[in-house]
Formats: sequence, structure tokens, C-alpha cells
Amino acid sequence: MRPSEGGNRQGAVPPYFGQWESPRRIRGFLAGRDAAQDPTWPASGAQTAAEYAIWADHLCGMACLKMALAGRGQTWSIHALRRAVQGHGGYVETPEGIKGLIYAGAVEWLRTQDIAAAIRVNLTAGKLAGLLTTHLIIASVHPAIRRPECQPPGRGGHLVLLFGTDSEGCLRFHNPSGDSVATQRDVRLTPRQFGGFFAGRGILLPR
Repeated sequence: MRPSEGGNRQGAVPPYFGQWESPRRIRGFLAGRDAAQDPTWPASGAQTAAEYAIWADHLCGMACLKMALAGRGQTWSIHALRRAVQGHGGYVETPEGIKGLIYAGAVEWLRTQDIAAAIRVNLTAGKLAGLLTTHLIIASVHPAIRRPECQPPGRGGHLVLLFGTDSEGCLRFHNPSGDSVATQRDVRLTPRQFGGFFAGRGILLPR
């Protein structure tokens, strides 16, 4: 997963944040442990541990956005971001559950912050390196990307933050639901590997 120790060709590496407040506990949460037991939940900005647990599975996009904004020097709790984006239609709560991240709502909110974000579809993994020269990308991938050695079971359903490439042409990204340090921070995959999980869509944020 780390074929090169070369630096980031596009700039500084954004700080890492998981969609749960305790990255070292993510493996347990993915295995079914109650997220309400996370002792660091108050840092999320949730009003209660129950709210934190209900939302945690849905906040990969907000974790990516939190990382991207932190790279700009902006500090947000993940639920402060979620509420802001939800106010523009980025999340919808229904009797059947939570729907989102809805890209249009996230982009609308980002534009209120003078960030000219844009939705892109019909992308191929081979185009990503070129876009990363001028943008960060919140990219839709299958959550199984944390196991890239396995056959991809599908594409989409999860979001990661792409921030650069290395000297060997590998894409570099943070995964907010990685279950170990190696699968969370500065993960590196070739465009071909990444493409097996990539749904061809995402949000571009100018650097």
C-alpha cells in the first residue's frame, strides 16, 4: 500500500481525521462495537452519545471535508460541519434513515464559504492525477478499499480524500474509515488499483 516514500507532488499533506473521533477504535466500530462507547465522542460536536452513534456511519464525507478545511487552516468539529451542510440539503433525515452525503448540498454550502467546489462525474482513475495538481478530491469509492489486495466487490458507497500523487504515480489519499494507521493515513494505490473501487464521481475543491 506504500510503494514509494516519495513526497507529495501537489503540496502539503492535509491532517487526518476519521469519521469516528477515535481512529484507533475504528476497527472495533466496523466490527459492530457500539460507537456510543467512544469516550471521545464529545469532541465530535454531537449533542449526545446516541446522536454520535447514529450519525457516525454516515460522516465519511464530513470527515473528508474536515480534513480539506483543516489543510486551509480552518478548524471544525465534524457535527458542526454536518449541521452546516445539512442546512443546505447535504443530508436528509427520513423515517427510513439518513440520506447523504448529497453532493449538491455540500457544494452549495462550500460556495457560501467562498470555496468554488464542483461536482464531477464520469471520471476515470487515470484522470485523477491531473486534477490533483490544482484540486483536492472527495472521491466516491467502495469501502472495501481498505483491502486493496482483494477483488473489488463494487464501486462507490464511501468517500475518501485524495490529495496528491507520489514520485511513482500512485494516488495518495486519507480514508476516514480505515481500520489501521496504514489504511487510514496517506494510503497509496496505483490508479489501476484505485479504479477498481472508484465510482467515477466526486467533489473537487480548489487548492
